[in-house]
Amino acid sequence: MAHADPRVEADVPLVRRLLREQLPQWADLPVVTVEAQGNDNRTFRLGDDLTVRLPSHQRYAAGVAKEDAALPLLRHHLRTAVPEVVATGRPSEAFPMSFSVRRWLPGTALDATSAVVDDEQLAADVGAFLRELRAAPTAGGPAGGQHSFFRGCHPSAYGHEVQVALEQLAGAVDVAACERAWAQGMTTAWEHPPVWFHGDVAPGNLLVEEDDDGGAALAAAIDFGTCGVGDPACDLVLAWTRFDGDARQAFREAAQLDDGAWARGRAWALWKALIVLAELRALDEQLHHAEQEAQLHIIDRVLADA
Repeated sequence: MAHADPRVEADVPLVRRLLREQLPQWADLPVVTVEAQGNDNRTFRLGDDLTVRLPSHQRYAAGVAKEDAALPLLRHHLRTAVPEVVATGRPSEAFPMSFSVRRWLPGTALDATSAVVDDEQLAADVGAFLRELRAAPTAGGPAGGQHSFFRGCHPSAYGHEVQVALEQLAGAVDVAACERAWAQGMTTAWEHPPVWFHGDVAPGNLLVEEDDDGGAALAAAIDFGTCGVGDPACDLVLAWTRFDGDARQAFREAAQLDDGAWARGRAWALWKALIVLAELRALDEQLHHAEQEAQLHIIDRVLADA
């Protein structure tokens, strides 16, 4: 579950060096670290119109070539904006992995915005994005597997991790209820031709555009490093990590996936919350209190919905 191997550090001087060595046409543009960073990549603003994106770890490096191939296939089939790659850098002595230069996408990550977000409208918009994504032609799309951390595959790929986490969390969560919710997902399967999935539909990968009235609406979806073709149930996790009540129902109606996909989506959400909670408690049960409460809240949502 946890990874012992270290991350590769990236900073502004490194980006400047990579540009000078490989992409000198942009070497004189200002480089600024983007304030809101994800887990898998490090992003830097390059001038007014571009960004530089570098994997944070070797296990995310394959996502660079995948996005180079997938994004041009997808962007013309989606009304929601997605990244546009304009150049790709190669591994070098300065940095051991490929990296990319992309067009800057305006907007603020959903988990970083201070604007008031109408969750029902957001749920409907994200559901519509997922429908369009599933409708895109799959020719040339990679089947879900290790490169997507098994998103797009059946969640049973992580059955052992769920079992271990539940053993570690005995007394902290309702183990029997978690086992029942997990079992509901295990009895279903995607019985249709494979379709595109994003693989990480999380608040940090959804950009919203803020308006003058203090509101915000979905503007773009980013980080397709775990995308592929297969079972789209993994893309439903936002139903329990973000939405409640009417918003969750709006998401379900907009996404237009069946009860089986919904059960597997719950399983995906449960797996991630359990392993994160187990890792946090293994560090120190008294530390990371807010993060632990957040994972417990997700588990409660899953169990209530199951």
